[in-house]
Amino acid sequence: MSDSVAWPLISVIVPIRNEANFIARCLDSILASDYPADAMEILVIDGMSTDGTCEIVQRRAATDPRVRLLDNPARIVPHAMNRGIREARGEIVIRIDGHAAVPPDFVLQNVAELQAHPEAWCVGGPVETVNATWVGRAIAGAMSSPVGVGNARFRLGHYEGYVDTLAFGAYWRWVFDKIGFFDEELVRNQDDELNLRVILGGGRIFITPRIHSQYFPRTSLRKLARQYFQYGFWRIRTIQKHRQPATLRQIVPLLFVLGWLFGIPAAPFVPLLRWLLLAYAGAYVAVLLVGALDVLRRVGWREALLAPLVFAILHFAYGLGSLKGLVWFVLLKRGPASRREDDVLSR
Repeated sequence: MSDSVAWPLISVIVPIRNEANFIARCLDSILASDYPADAMEILVIDGMSTDGTCEIVQRRAATDPRVRLLDNPARIVPHAMNRGIREARGEIVIRIDGHAAVPPDFVLQNVAELQAHPEAWCVGGPVETVNATWVGRAIAGAMSSPVGVGNARFRLGHYEGYVDTLAFGAYWRWVFDKIGFFDEELVRNQDDELNLRVILGGGRIFITPRIHSQYFPRTSLRKLARQYFQYGFWRIRTIQKHRQPATLRQIVPLLFVLGWLFGIPAAPFVPLLRWLLLAYAGAYVAVLLVGALDVLRRVGWREALLAPLVFAILHFAYGLGSLKGLVWFVLLKRGPASRREDDVLSR
């Protein structure tokens, strides 16, 4: 952008809850932005943290007026994002999660791409998944592999072009006036649902490696399983609400789980099915080994040893969550399940 052109005011919204281990790194990375300080505000929306997160944010706010701390009594992402959007003064809104860190040119590149692509209502870039622990690195490697996340291009790297969704998007503020705010019913997948409405409303979503960020995933396999179970569960609700056909990436885990659930009980009574199930298992083991080799290439051999288990957790948890969502929302025609306190703000 030319110096003669006024810099658009940017509102960065950071939804958080109990992020004491990550929020300082996240905020420091945003505050180090090379975007003009007087043209950026940072709205941290806290979901009633109990681990000292707020104190860390308040210390940053005391030394930098760009930072503001707001409460989110509902504790989940869509409420946090909507509170932030209503408070935002900027003409561009960017979401950055508390588990993330961004380079100094992150905000500037988002603004440049929005201005360079007037047909795009949202822009963003790939997310590099990183971690310091053995389990965390194995999870990061699996979440950066097609075996783990399919063709989710915002997790895979260097693609540039139009996509159906992405993480940590930058939106023109008027987009929310046109298509509505985040769906407050959705504990998970609320950004995917919003991006679906962007496309249905006539907009496009542009991704480029010139915009990039880092995300620090969960380091507990149990928490990872819970997270992906929720992703699968709420995916069904999103598909149901918009009456849109599921993409292959979204439906494969459900079909995978159904294959086991129907195949194993029936195999003792159908001899041919035993062989088919054996071939099914062999093919899946081969896929896991291919994924492990990918993690070996990306991260290292120790992480590759754990990778098959991580892949299986991703596949089974998402598939079982989708199955529960199918039963809950479609067959039983029930409303949203009760929200647990740990259905929270981090991706």
